[in-house]
Amino acid sequence: MAKAAQYRRVLLKISGEALMGDQDYGIDPKMVERIADDVAQVHALGVEICMVVGGGNIFRGMSGAASGIERATADYMGMLATVMNGLALQSACEHKGLHTRVVSAIPMQTVCEPYIRRRAIRHMEKGRVVIFVGGTGNPFFTTDTGAALRASEMGCDALLMGKQVDGVYDADPLRVAGAKRFDRLTYMDVLAKDLRVMDHAAISLARENKIPILVFSINEHGAFAEVVAGQGRYTIVTEEG
Repeated sequence: MAKAAQYRRVLLKISGEALMGDQDYGIDPKMVERIADDVAQVHALGVEICMVVGGGNIFRGMSGAASGIERATADYMGMLATVMNGLALQSACEHKGLHTRVVSAIPMQTVCEPYIRRRAIRHMEKGRVVIFVGGTGNPFFTTDTGAALRASEMGCDALLMGKQVDGVYDADPLRVAGAKRFDRLTYMDVLAKDLRVMDHAAISLARENKIPILVFSINEHGAFAEVVAGQGRYTIVTEEG
C-alpha cells in the first residue's frame, strides 16, 4: 500500500473496456467493485479524485459510424453509454463509503448533475468523488480529449490513464512479442512516434496546461494508489523526458 500521495488532485481516466472484466461486452460488477476499491484507497490518502469513463464496452461511436450510423449520431450514442458506466461506478464507489457525484456534459437531471465547473470543483474540495460522463458533450471528440479537458478545468496535478497494460509501449505488448516499454516520455515523443497513449488533441491539451500523464495497468489491484504515491510500474509523460 502506498504511503504518501505525490499529488493533491488527480483525474483517473478509464476506458469502458476496463469495466468488462473477462466478459466480451457490458459491465462486470466484480471489476467495477474492484476499481471502486482502488479509488477508495487513493481517497484514503487525502487525494481529491475525479474520473472520466469511456463507453466502448456498450457502444463505440467510431464502430457505429463504420456500420452506417451517421458519425455525429453514433458519437452521441457513445456518450450515453458513458452515462451508464458512470452510474455503475457511482453505485460501486458509494458501496465503499465514498460520497460520489456523476456529472454529465449532456444535461439529464433525472439521473445525474449537469456539468458546472465551479460546482464540480466544490464537490472535490468537500471530499466527493466526481465522475464525468458524456465526454465533452460534442461529437467528433474522444473521451481521452474529454479527460484532458476536465483535468485542465479542474486544475488537476496529474492525469492517470488506467490501461490494459502497465505503461506505454512502442507496439501492443499483448500482440507483439518484444515490444519496447518506456518509463518516461515527452509529449512530443508521444506525438512524433504516434504512440497512441491518447489521441493527439488530448496530448496537446495536456501539454498546453502542463499536466503530467501517468499510464498504468488498471487490471492490477492497488496500482492506482501506488502510482499516485510515485511507486509501482507506470510510464510518465511530461514536458521533459
